[in-house]
Amino acid sequence: QIQLVEYGGGLVQAGGSLSLSCAASGRAASDAVMGWFRQYPGKERDLVAVISWSGSIIYTADSVKGRFTISRDNAKNIVYLQMNSLKFEDTATYYCAADPTEWNKAQTYQYWGQGTQVTVSS
Repeated sequence: QIQLVEYGGGLVQAGGSLSLSCAASGRAASDAVMGWFRQYPGKERDLVAVISWSGSIIYTADSVKGRFTISRDNAKNIVYLQMNSLKFEDTATYYCAADPTEWNKAQTYQYWGQGTQVTVSS
C-alpha cells in the first residue's frame, strides 16, 4: 500500500505560481512512477505530468509544457508540481497518483491522493 496526501492548492491570480506537494508513505513509495492529474467538474481526469522513480520526467502535457514542472525528492518521499504562469483554465482539482501499469492511463494507477483544489482568478 502507498498512501498519498496532496498539499499546496489554493487561490492565485492569473500569471502567478503555486507549488503542489504529494507526500507518499508506505510500501516502496520511492520506487514508484508518480503522476499528477487534474480534473474539471464533470470531466475525466487528465494527465498533467509523470515522473519515474529515478526522477526522469516521462511526460508533460502540451497544455502545461514550459509552465509546469514535476520533480521528486525520494529522500523525503515527496513529489512536487511547480506551476508557473498560471491561467484561468488551470483551475481544477489536482490529484497525485502512483504505481501505474501503464503511465499514460489513469485507470492503471493503483494509488490516489484525495485531491487539492487549484483556483486561478482571471
